[in-house]
Amino acid sequence: MSLIQTHAAANVLIVKVVPNRLDAKIAVNFKEEMTKLIQDGNHTIVLDLSGVDFIDSSGLGAIVTCLKVLGRKGDLVISGVKNDVMTMFVLTRMDRVFQLFPTIEAAAQSLAA
Repeated sequence: MSLIQTHAAANVLIVKVVPNRLDAKIAVNFKEEMTKLIQDGNHTIVLDLSGVDFIDSSGLGAIVTCLKVLGRKGDLVISGVKNDVMTMFVLTRMDRVFQLFPTIEAAAQSLAA
């Protein structure tokens, strides 16, 4: 079973994380699925974390790896971050690395601009 669901909106790929935990148990597989999407030419991505209740350092590391794989040829923004997950972003200062948006729509608009 895939850990992510995708759909295209304009020139943006929306990627929804399916499990409610993005942790060490699934981080490697998540990273592999995301890397494949990027290698397949998807360079403008909204990562929808609205269904994620928990993230650990492995999950955060997997998202950072996706950003590195994109490099300068694309954009990755994050939407729908819940309070507990936001705490992890703030504690690790990843809220300064990633653009975080409350909704998919706001995130997609930021990429279209």
